[in-house]
Amino acid sequence: MSTKAISGVGTLMYRWDSTNSTFEEVAEVNSVSFDGFSRETIDVTDLKTASNNNGYRSKITGLRDSGTLSLNVNYTRSDYINKWKSDFEGNDPQTYRIVLPDDDVTFLEFKGFVTELPLDIPMEDKVASDVTIEITDDVYVGNGSASSIGELGSAESSGGF
Repeated sequence: MSTKAISGVGTLMYRWDSTNSTFEEVAEVNSVSFDGFSRETIDVTDLKTASNNNGYRSKITGLRDSGTLSLNVNYTRSDYINKWKSDFEGNDPQTYRIVLPDDDVTFLEFKGFVTELPLDIPMEDKVASDVTIEITDDVYVGNGSASSIGELGSAESSGGF
């Protein structure tokens, strides 16, 4: 049986460095978890439509939410202080990119705020952090060559955020 599934091994996380105008790789990411997109619904049922819909509610779509991203990263002083803590303390959303290890070099690019920055210091394991990023707008899904990974995606450059 043939499959087109891919392993998560080789997935890369990047953070936009506005000083150098390029994406810089986030070091030592152990796992990435994206809780996915969601959409609100608004109940607009009234007595007449309920009787016309065989007793079913009538709904319309509400606002969409791009969700939350959680990263488990090994603690490195440089990344914890210069990237994660800096992003946590900033008031402007930061641009991030996840690059999947598929043949198309698929990437997800988005802006978000670091909302949680815990530090886990166990006695017999590595020091790590579970960074939580609240995504502020849409997630741009694109693809490109490995040589273009450092460039800002078309959603950002075209105002797609």
